[in-house]
Amino acid sequence: MKFLKKYGFYFLLLAVLSDFLTPYILGIFYPELNQMTRVMSVFGDVASPVRGAFLVWSVVSGVFFVLALPAIYQSVVKTSRTLAILLVSAIGLYGIGDCIFTGLFSIDTEQASWTFSTWVHNIGSGLGYAGFLIFPLFLVMLYRKTGEKGLSNVYLVLLIVSLLSAGVYGLARIPAVNDLPVLDKIGFCQRISFFFNYLPIVIFGVDRIRKP
Repeated sequence: MKFLKKYGFYFLLLAVLSDFLTPYILGIFYPELNQMTRVMSVFGDVASPVRGAFLVWSVVSGVFFVLALPAIYQSVVKTSRTLAILLVSAIGLYGIGDCIFTGLFSIDTEQASWTFSTWVHNIGSGLGYAGFLIFPLFLVMLYRKTGEKGLSNVYLVLLIVSLLSAGVYGLARIPAVNDLPVLDKIGFCQRISFFFNYLPIVIFGVDRIRKP
């Protein structure tokens, strides 16, 4: 446990890097997949030529996120036990729900109805993304509590941008409007949204590593 508390934020940054690079590296081996119009989970579809690599990679990324949890809790608990639990829960939900569950329960786009695996995948992904999305909110609360208004304002701006990009991604999933410009590129919308979700985590991880 001491090892995880000491190096947990390195695992956090490694998790973000691993998760972020997944579609771009695997896309090299799946050139026929249009990443502008297809979501990342399609890499794990039963018909995907990189399915095995994607599923394993997703689990590995999720494990890295989970390994970061003790360090996150330890670094915040002295300020607020409640915020420590909320931050750990947010990252834990993403690591388990959107990474590990993605690797263990893949989707099948060729099935007319959802299979059990698809249900678990989508529910886990939804819960994980929710944790991913509200993580900056807890950081705003944390740094306001510690009196670090500059960092609090940075995370507030990132939270707003993250919510806006998530809103665009959400609209891209609605059939009634997803034929509009930009919204017809759901893969692009998802990747932009995820980038702004990753950013607060990276800044938080780097900040904690730099602090003695």
